[in-house]
Amino acid sequence: MPPTAAPAAAPETVRTPDAIADRIVDAILAGRIAAGQHLGEQALAGLFGVSRTVVREALARLSARGMVWVSARRGWFVVQPSLQEARDAFDARIAIETGLVQSLGAPLSAEALRTLKRHVAQERAAIRAGEPGERSYLLGEFHVCLAECAGNALLADILKDLTARTTLIAALYQSNQDASRSCADHAAIVQALQDGDLKQATRLVREHLKAVADNLHQPNEDNPAERLRAALAGIGAAGAAAPTAAPAAAPRLFSRLVDEAATPRRSTRRSPKEK
Repeated sequence: MPPTAAPAAAPETVRTPDAIADRIVDAILAGRIAAGQHLGEQALAGLFGVSRTVVREALARLSARGMVWVSARRGWFVVQPSLQEARDAFDARIAIETGLVQSLGAPLSAEALRTLKRHVAQERAAIRAGEPGERSYLLGEFHVCLAECAGNALLADILKDLTARTTLIAALYQSNQDASRSCADHAAIVQALQDGDLKQATRLVREHLKAVADNLHQPNEDNPAERLRAALAGIGAAGAAAPTAAPAAAPRLFSRLVDEAATPRRSTRRSPKEK
């Protein structure tokens, strides 16, 4: 790998614990940080231009939000939800998002609908361009955008963390939910909201989230042949892992350097696909 230039200092707005924590959540939404991935304090401190104390505070806040956990000897890691936790997270999203739509006292404003339509258009563009990071980020962010357009900033914050957790879950449990189908579901939800049909919009939100959840399945750890097949996938003839293209950058996300630093240097295991 060619040497990289020294990273420039991070912008002032990305030097607080909250801002750093939000960048990490955005990178998870984009599928650029995987379940179980190590987050090194020293690497993050250098790349953000802050002390390890600030990074530790950011990671502690993510721990309180259920996004990371810490080992006294090994450091900080992104959570690896169990299958039951996966189902619980989707149940929570269904309850929150359907309740949000049902509680709308009036149709969304014209500006809110334009915002949602622009978001769906961005999803379609990312899907056409074959940009997995941007696509994953936008598909997850739609639900946060919906809460913001409904005027509920608190639920938007809650949904951002829940959506990031389900992004990890969908990758960990090998969801085969099609991105184009998710985008079409989002477009249908927006159309129902534009029509003022809150009952239909609520039904579509529930069906959309349930479809993603129903596509989750426990990795087949009991089948040795399947484990061997997965372990050898992508291994070249010379015995080395075949190179992969760098993930596409998602809007407003981790810089390339931060993404690289968050990846364990000694690990060659590949991150699973995003939903």
